[in-house]
Amino acid sequence: MSTRTPSSRGQRQAGSGKSERYIQPSILLGLRRKPSYGYEIIQTIQEYGFVEGQAPPGMIYRHLRDLEAAGLVTSSWKTESTGPAKRVYELTPEGGEALALWAEYMEQQARKLMGFIKAYRKTI
Repeated sequence: MSTRTPSSRGQRQAGSGKSERYIQPSILLGLRRKPSYGYEIIQTIQEYGFVEGQAPPGMIYRHLRDLEAAGLVTSSWKTESTGPAKRVYELTPEGGEALALWAEYMEQQARKLMGFIKAYRKTI
């Protein structure tokens, strides 16, 4: 049996190109934990495994703007005694509902993937 991956044969690596679709639910989950500012969100979403390495800040802020425009998050400027003001993002009730829908969708996908893996394992 060959140990080469599809990408080593000149094909696209299996599952590549799909991680950005999970950035928004990752942001929502991070904000469910606690209100956060952009840099903190970037650090938090790495824990979920959908982004390899540090997420590009521009991409995260674009998603935050989209989520805010959709009413799923809100933001406000917070000033502390030292340092510059920071925009802090919070999950809205609608964002919580969207997160619940995402979690349900991911559970369904996980069941389908496990079914596929079980079927595959029976063939080897």
